Amino acid sequence: MNVPLLDLRAQLTPIRDEILAAVTEVVDSGRYILGPKVEAFEREMANYVGTRHAVGVSSGTDALLIALMVMNIGPGDQVVTTPFSFFATAGVISRVGASPVFVDIDPETFNIDPASLRRLPSSERIKAVMPVHLYGQCADMEPILGLARDRGWHVIEDAAQAVGAEYPTPDGVKKAGSMGTMGAFSFFPSKNLGCLGDGGLVTTDDGEVYEKLVMFRTHGAKPKYYHRYVGGNFRIDPLQTAVLSVKLPYLDDWHLSRMENAARYDALFASSKPAEEGAIALPKKAWEGNGLRHPHIYNQYVIRVRGDQRDALKKYLGEAGVGTEIYYPVPFHMQECFRYLGYREGDFPEAEAACREVLALPVYPELTREMQEYVVDRIASFFG
Repeated sequence: MNVPLLDLRAQLTPIRDEILAAVTEVVDSGRYILGPKVEAFEREMANYVGTRHAVGVSSGTDALLIALMVMNIGPGDQVVTTPFSFFATAGVISRVGASPVFVDIDPETFNIDPASLRRLPSSERIKAVMPVHLYGQCADMEPILGLARDRGWHVIEDAAQAVGAEYPTPDGVKKAGSMGTMGAFSFFPSKNLGCLGDGGLVTTDDGEVYEKLVMFRTHGAKPKYYHRYVGGNFRIDPLQTAVLSVKLPYLDDWHLSRMENAARYDALFASSKPAEEGAIALPKKAWEGNGLRHPHIYNQYVIRVRGDQRDALKKYLGEAGVGTEIYYPVPFHMQECFRYLGYREGDFPEAEAACREVLALPVYPELTREMQEYVVDRIASFFG
């Protein structure tokens, strides 16, 4: 049996005509840069996330980059983040001339460990903290936000993998991207809400930040040709927002399908030898039972493979027709480009262990029960 890690064609088929109609409308309009399709999608996303404002940008990476630029973070400044994420999280900090400062992760959620963050010495150079809502589950934001308030840090949420994921706060349920100074999203095709190329979004409740985001998106100009700031060309295309506006009404149903698939994996693995004997560990749902509809949206369903057998299992599953991926094999502090920061192997043991053990299994909405049974059976077979 062939079980791909992701099958975008299966998602496209039921809504293909809607997408083609939306794209055709943009083509026929003659409005190919910003315009009403972009503005409509921004309103839809602000409403969905629960913020006053949303600004569409060219990618998830540029969403993070423009957020740092708007906060005037640059040379001499520091930004605290996780060593375990997609490269853009740390890469954008370096690109504005600032230095990333890493803290270790919680071994069960893979997100920033608030206790590690709290142990970080105070420094006037630290201007922001960038928690990542990895794999579709929010970081523990309440202690992060509290510490940021105490130390005067901005909070930029990297919500690239977590559009629609929820978190229980003392003020009620909040969605990823609505709790910090800004939230950054990616619409890369593999995301739960993906476009037909690159696209991103920044959300905020701050009106002044919003005005700057709009200016920085078009080279810092307002009005046209009059530049208050040095921004960039960070515009999202109306073709992409037209596609995303078609997909957005389906998103919560897709989340629920992923959650059902994750629950099925949990049930199938519960009676399997590898899980019973501790050879693998299943994803933890940190915020389940807090009145949340989407405590984890499973952008990825990630297991931990103990005992240095992860790579062998990945190879075995590939030969059996099962697509898997390692998100991520090398922590930031051990990347060659960040060697100048002076970190060493062993500085962040939980992140390093995760890099050795994590393996993402197929979990997309159209996955069938038979496919999942096959995946679990092959994993059980590997462990004998």
